[in-house]
Amino acid sequence: MEKSIETIWKEGFLKSDALVAPKLNDLYNQKSIDIVDKFRRMYKINIIGLFLFALILLPVNIAVKIPYMGIPMFFLFIFIAIFGIKFKNKLDKIDKNLNSYQYLKTFDDWTKDMIQFNTKMSRFLYPFVFLSLVAGFWFGSFGGDIPGQDLVDSMLVNNPDMLLVFGTPLFVILGLLFGVAFFAYFGGRIGKWDLNLVYGRILRRLDSLLKDMEELRATN
Repeated sequence: MEKSIETIWKEGFLKSDALVAPKLNDLYNQKSIDIVDKFRRMYKINIIGLFLFALILLPVNIAVKIPYMGIPMFFLFIFIAIFGIKFKNKLDKIDKNLNSYQYLKTFDDWTKDMIQFNTKMSRFLYPFVFLSLVAGFWFGSFGGDIPGQDLVDSMLVNNPDMLLVFGTPLFVILGLLFGVAFFAYFGGRIGKWDLNLVYGRILRRLDSLLKDMEELRATN
């Protein structure tokens, strides 16, 4: 029968290559159990939340006549959720027969891989979100008037010499390019900030616990 997380920690701290201060076992066992279980719950809830948000976002955006934003955003959140599931599966495959310190260290390595992947992906995701928002408000609903073109037509009335590129004002294109470049450059930082907002507290607890365990191991 597969070992429970509680068993992993209790056995791990009592092994010869783990901590050897028995009176600290219960304290570290409880801290470790709390960190891993809480993270698992939060990660699972966030994945479910992404799917639900995508399913709600699509019909709402179509109803308010901005489908050119809703459809890309729908696929974006489904895409993120799928990768979240893949990382969750990797987390579930961590060897539970490792002693408690090694298990926690492996979990820490997993979180670093997840954060690194999220940071790289964010450099593409945030520009995509920016373009989706612009497309939603520029093109409007299917088969209806195009709000962006109406805006251009109204500007041409007062500024007939306005420079156009493929029927679009040059300053609009430059603004789009600047926005894409901005979010591509800062996307990784925004992604880290987003992760820190959700998981920062528990990851700081993980780092603190690992440092304490390593210091105690070094003294034995």
